[in-house]
Amino acid sequence: MSWIYLVLAGCMEICGVIAMKQFALTSKKIYLLAIALLFICSLFLLSLAMKGIAMGVAYAIWTGIGAGGGVMIGIIFFKESKGALKIILITLILLSSIGLKLLS
Repeated sequence: MSWIYLVLAGCMEICGVIAMKQFALTSKKIYLLAIALLFICSLFLLSLAMKGIAMGVAYAIWTGIGAGGGVMIGIIFFKESKGALKIILITLILLSSIGLKLLS
């Protein structure tokens, strides 16, 4: 169950970044509430995940999901640059997260 919490925490992190981008684009105050709630949910789920996963591994995978997902959402939905080096580096983050999962 800890791994499910961790993946959900990473997804909440990605959603929080999307809300942050929407706030930057529109300045609508509702996005501030969304940002706060999504990051609170993310941290709560991360804390649940850490009950069954080592702190360093959980945190590394959580940040990897958030960073990789944030970049991919930016490329796909917000038309941000998608240079080859960016894709390679995000792939390395994701592969490192998978490696940590396999080792723990």
